[in-house]
Amino acid sequence: MMIALKAATPQLPRTTAVADHVVAVDETDSTNALAVQMIGDGSLTLPDHQDGELAVAVVAADRQTAGRGRNGHKWVSQPGRCSTMSYAVRIPRAIATDESVNGWLQMIAGLVTLDALNGMIEEYGAAPNQPDCSLELKWPNDVFCHGLKLGGLLSELVIPPSSGTGTDADADDDVVIVFGVGLNLALGACRLPTPQSTSLQLHVSGLPSFGEMRDEVAERQVEGFRERLVKFIADPKGQAESLREEVKAVCWARGRQVEAHFTDGTTLTGEAIGLNEDASLILRTQDGTDHTVRTADVGVL
Repeated sequence: MMIALKAATPQLPRTTAVADHVVAVDETDSTNALAVQMIGDGSLTLPDHQDGELAVAVVAADRQTAGRGRNGHKWVSQPGRCSTMSYAVRIPRAIATDESVNGWLQMIAGLVTLDALNGMIEEYGAAPNQPDCSLELKWPNDVFCHGLKLGGLLSELVIPPSSGTGTDADADDDVVIVFGVGLNLALGACRLPTPQSTSLQLHVSGLPSFGEMRDEVAERQVEGFRERLVKFIADPKGQAESLREEVKAVCWARGRQVEAHFTDGTTLTGEAIGLNEDASLILRTQDGTDHTVRTADVGVL
């Protein structure tokens, strides 16, 4: 019989030392929903973006009762085993709403997450159980290991109360992007929510306690978001090309036969051959035609 785990308020001393604001609760419906609510009612504020500086706030919970993924999917997590965090940043509205570059914001969140996980593993001297236990990104928002889902990301745009809306909106205004990151860090095989999911501890030996892992990864994510987004805001087009090359090396789907599932119920099958300049996926069908995929769930065949 599986014993129910009790939620406890996350202890995040390392994250608190680097973040501009940390909100930690034992339980909430969704850390993204809580962050969005707090930004909307003014209880969570971030200073305006300044050149070369970026504030990052963190909302953390040990248990989510209604965790969310892309396209209405649920994110199932367990307290004391899964890290559920949301990172809120203010960036210029012009960049957040520019479809030629804003797709890279999700890719940046994925790279930040890989950097944080790999950095934590290295700091503690942990080691993969097998040589091919590298972490990868499944376009557009999943962390994969051995073809299994280890984590998921969800980004949402929020208009802070100080910004205008509609005809009052100014292109120079800042908006807030909330990046939700759910990671299976210490789940045993018997607790995995689906056969397609996995957990870091199943692939890496010598890891620290769950609490240490959660705090260390979150600290690195705060610093990673700050560093990468400052560069992106300064030069979105230039950074897009650099990011495309970086993502190519960790893109799990590239070179595989995949099936894209769209929200209207249609599907498209082909080889994922890379990313476009706007971070959309290039899918080559059997007849040699290249298709652009911007919003879909992608699974390997």
